[in-house]
Amino acid sequence: MPWRCNECTGQVQAGEAGQAAAGFDTFMRHVALIIETSIAYGRGVLAGISKYNRRHGGWLTYFHPRGFGDPLPAWLRDWRGDGIIGGIGVTVPADLLASFGVPVVNLRARSDPRFPSVCANHSLVAEAAAQHLLDRGLKNFGYCGKGFPGHAWFDQRGEAFCRAVQRAGYPCHMFTLSPEQARNAVSMEMVGLEDWIRWLPKPVGVMTCNDVRGLYVLDACRRVGVHVPDEVAVVGVDNDQPLCELSIPPLSSVDVNSEQIGYEAAALLDRLMNGAKPPKKPIEVAPRGVVTRRSTDVLASEDEEVNRAVRFIREHACNSGGLRVEQVLAHVGLSRPLLQQRMKRVLGRTIHQEIVRVRINAARQLLMVPEMTIKEIASRTGFSSVQHLTNAFRTAVGETPARYRDRRITPA
Repeated sequence: MPWRCNECTGQVQAGEAGQAAAGFDTFMRHVALIIETSIAYGRGVLAGISKYNRRHGGWLTYFHPRGFGDPLPAWLRDWRGDGIIGGIGVTVPADLLASFGVPVVNLRARSDPRFPSVCANHSLVAEAAAQHLLDRGLKNFGYCGKGFPGHAWFDQRGEAFCRAVQRAGYPCHMFTLSPEQARNAVSMEMVGLEDWIRWLPKPVGVMTCNDVRGLYVLDACRRVGVHVPDEVAVVGVDNDQPLCELSIPPLSSVDVNSEQIGYEAAALLDRLMNGAKPPKKPIEVAPRGVVTRRSTDVLASEDEEVNRAVRFIREHACNSGGLRVEQVLAHVGLSRPLLQQRMKRVLGRTIHQEIVRVRINAARQLLMVPEMTIKEIASRTGFSSVQHLTNAFRTAVGETPARYRDRRITPA
């Protein structure tokens, strides 16, 4: 099968007949994409690259779908072009990519000093997961995903997660894959996971290194008869929707903003091909936030009045006109000093702080919808004005809503 050029996307797909580059416009840049597409992360990266290419690049892209661990496509060894975007690792050797003598953007945290990298900010990913679980009143925590060969970023996420919960004053228990478990793949890992789940103090919040491991943890909980989310609340990473919906119950997950990673990688490659110097540090992209599903739909408290108050706040905080503390007190039937004291003990927050926290989290989610204006978001999240939203958002997040959106959404 010869090469074929998709006129809509500028994408060139590889067949087995070899490269027929001579027929292409010599003024177009030829870019090879060595990206795993069996998971949502890779497909999101491709979407971001495509968006940049339509807007700015006009490249001819060379791409062939890849699964995890697949060897490099045969066509790459004879390829001649202008730039490469790919995840450098065992199956994508750095020396081979360097031999082409063209700019290369690495999609992993800098694993080779010869190539600049664009990747997720793994510390912020872990902190988002930790805060999500802390907000549910949990006091025990675990991380599943340390020790996977060739996946150093899994360890980075785990270390950052443990730091976040330890800063809050709580313990963190690691599930570290042993060399024997790594060699024997899923069967040995599942046995170890079941023992770990039994051992963990409960109720507990568990972050997993990715959504696949999230499924494994949920399966292990079912095998040993542990209830999710009441005893174990689980949050994964990547927000791979088919995987998250496949699990029982559906898995909450951190959206790492893979489309923005792809967009930034394409923008960096464009600059490099135009002669710019590579950045000295990796470009790290902030996550979009946690997509909540049933695996973390829990409030870990034995205080039923606090639980009722929190449920009421989560249901009504974003009502038009806002939610007043007096309405919460009337719903629960307690005095302000008493409920305030009990919420501070369980959550570490006052009634008003919990109302604002729920509104801010809702605003974060709506800011990821490009079509919505800041004014519409303020109205939808119970704030009386854009200025009210902006002030509260800056206090809670450290930046304005507009800045938060700009750093996480690719231009249309």
